Amino acid sequence: MKVSKAALFESLPPQYPQSLMPEIQRLVKESKRKIVVLDDDPTGTQTVRNITVLTRWDVGTLCEALEETDDVVYILTNSRSFLPPEVEAMNRQIARHLKQASEQTRRPFVVVSRSDSTLRGHFPLETEVLMDELGGGFDGVLVIPFFEEGGRFTIDDIHYVAEGEFLVPAAETEYARDATFGYHSSDLKEWVVEKCGGAVLPAQVASISLEVIRRGGPAAVQEHLSRLENAQVCVVNAASYRDLEVFVAGLLAAEQAGKRFIYRTAASFVRVRGGMDAFPLLQADDFAFGKTQNGGLIVAGSYIRKSSEQIAAVQALPNVTSLEVAVPMLLTDGERQKEIARVVERADEVLSQGREALIYTSRQLITGPDAAASLQIGQVVSQSLVEIVRRLTIKPAWIIAKGGITSSDVATQGLAIARARVLGQVLPGVPVWQAGAGSRWPGMVYVVFPGNVGGAQAIAQVVEILTTAKKATQERP
Repeated sequence: MKVSKAALFESLPPQYPQSLMPEIQRLVKESKRKIVVLDDDPTGTQTVRNITVLTRWDVGTLCEALEETDDVVYILTNSRSFLPPEVEAMNRQIARHLKQASEQTRRPFVVVSRSDSTLRGHFPLETEVLMDELGGGFDGVLVIPFFEEGGRFTIDDIHYVAEGEFLVPAAETEYARDATFGYHSSDLKEWVVEKCGGAVLPAQVASISLEVIRRGGPAAVQEHLSRLENAQVCVVNAASYRDLEVFVAGLLAAEQAGKRFIYRTAASFVRVRGGMDAFPLLQADDFAFGKTQNGGLIVAGSYIRKSSEQIAAVQALPNVTSLEVAVPMLLTDGERQKEIARVVERADEVLSQGREALIYTSRQLITGPDAAASLQIGQVVSQSLVEIVRRLTIKPAWIIAKGGITSSDVATQGLAIARARVLGQVLPGVPVWQAGAGSRWPGMVYVVFPGNVGGAQAIAQVVEILTTAKKATQERP
């Protein structure tokens, strides 16, 4: 049942009294290890800034990334939109290429398998494949879905999703009913057992409690981690960034002492593991759009209730023209191209008039008879949105893509982004990229808007920030 967030937080031990970020930053630099984040959709960049995102992973590209001075690099795999055999092949290839690049550059690395803070994704497949391809010898698999910006907290091994003033156990939310990655357990130990199909017993799953983190500090964390062996899964509790700092300080000490771990985490862990301080949100004056008179583009493919509420708020904005894409037509061979052509023609017209074009899928979710069939339907819909963006002849002033799969496919296929720079976040948990050289529109401001983040007005707020920035740019001499 849902619980009062304030009451539950009040019952917890007091937080560790001092910041450990300076110590973490020292240990990160001393290790000289590149933190390579394999991101199963592009929303994982929602806690970092001034780092590179790659959508390709050939050995040459990875050598360049390892040689850069940044401590963190993201590789966008978008694996959540693929079937298990494709996911396995992808992760094996990336791991092999990383090993080759590391040997050539003599730069060691550590892997973060970044996934959804609401527990959707290919677990344990991805971590198992990575450990196997990276030579085995891992002591533990650390499961850390804490994501403060999105209201995801793990307390007493229960993973919660914030809804207003309450915390709802994750298995009681709509995310747990996902057609492809659904689950029944909010207790992360039980969730691991569920996802491992009974291959792991509950007693075999370790956890590090808030009691250990808050009262014992990094030394206690290190001592608990030192007990892990043979790739034992360990759940990490966290209710604040300070909890993550304590855990990471203990983790780095354990690794310095010779322990080896792979991380399965949400986005907040990456910022702390990378030694990044907190930073302010992007404001309108942080953007520059040149003298374009064209409108901006919003592409929305996410079906969850939160996304539908956000789309409705955008539709209410005065300068927005709504273009609904009829999903049943996309799933009919004879109608798909007609529907795409209709939307492209209208979107070009709207953008050229200086209005914002909202392209969104019809809101009735269509699923298949099983998880694989539902995933394939999602792929057809996403590919159709990609084709619409690819066929536009008018360059938008900026682009917002709503939903993980949608934002990944639009970036890599619709805009041909092979490399981008994360500028920061425009709202908590909402990253902004700048497309790199070689993309269809170099320098394009591209907002990656997660499906499960933000209140009802969130996308509308971002639209207003970007339109204000565009207007200010036009008015400058």
